[in-house]
Amino acid sequence: MKFLFALLLVPLLMVPAFAETQTLPTDKNTLDVKLTYDPIEPGVQTKINIDFINPQTQKVQEHIDYTVAVSKDGETVFGPIPLTHTSLGSVKIPIEFNLGEGMYSMDFEVEGILFQPIPRETVSFDIQVGEANAQPITPPEENNGEGNGDNGSENGGCLIATATFGSELAPQVQQLRELRDNTVLKTNSGIAFMTTFNQFYYSFSPAVADFEREQPLFKEVMKVTLTPMLSSLSILNHVDIDSEQEMLGYGISIVLLNLGMYVGIPVVGIVKLYQFRKN
Repeated sequence: MKFLFALLLVPLLMVPAFAETQTLPTDKNTLDVKLTYDPIEPGVQTKINIDFINPQTQKVQEHIDYTVAVSKDGETVFGPIPLTHTSLGSVKIPIEFNLGEGMYSMDFEVEGILFQPIPRETVSFDIQVGEANAQPITPPEENNGEGNGDNGSENGGCLIATATFGSELAPQVQQLRELRDNTVLKTNSGIAFMTTFNQFYYSFSPAVADFEREQPLFKEVMKVTLTPMLSSLSILNHVDIDSEQEMLGYGISIVLLNLGMYVGIPVVGIVKLYQFRKN
């Protein structure tokens, strides 16, 4: 049973399991700002993914004018950048946290939405750099499901889902992320599996994603290969899963469905072809 459940979770690992996520409102609550990033080491350039979220629709808000700065103990390490416009409402900024381990402050000012100036709104994040940040996702029972940010972007530019579908905001990537965060990580077995599998996954996923970028044909093959699995996983978005038993039950059903699509149908086809040629 554990093996079958593991098979179900493998595609969800195309989205980083241990990305750190923070979501805070601006001081006047006009927008929510979401940060997503992998564990940060001092002196190593890290890409911080930033999403500006409309709190009413919980969708990424397009056309935002903003500025951002990063500091530690009053000393600036990044910015403040000039007033900048993002048409997508999402942006990825490379930052080198070069003042050693500890707590950094990332400060935003938002001054326009949909090409309309607004009174300046601010929000500040505390970002831990170093060993203290390299922690697994907090179990759902401890964070009460807050700050998930269903419509945020996947962090990390070299992962399979982003490479396959071409964008961190692609619907397929969003589907995997939401299913992982809102369904699988609501169960202890899902959390335990992702914790165990994380190191193994990151040992090969960047290489696979890089190969997709170098070989467009392989990228198309991956799209065709993953589409049936994504379709089957979407079933979980339409059911209520309130217990470990229900998660395992639905999980095993999805695994059996995928085994039928990826193994059963090809095997039957090969057997039929063999019988046809034999006759």
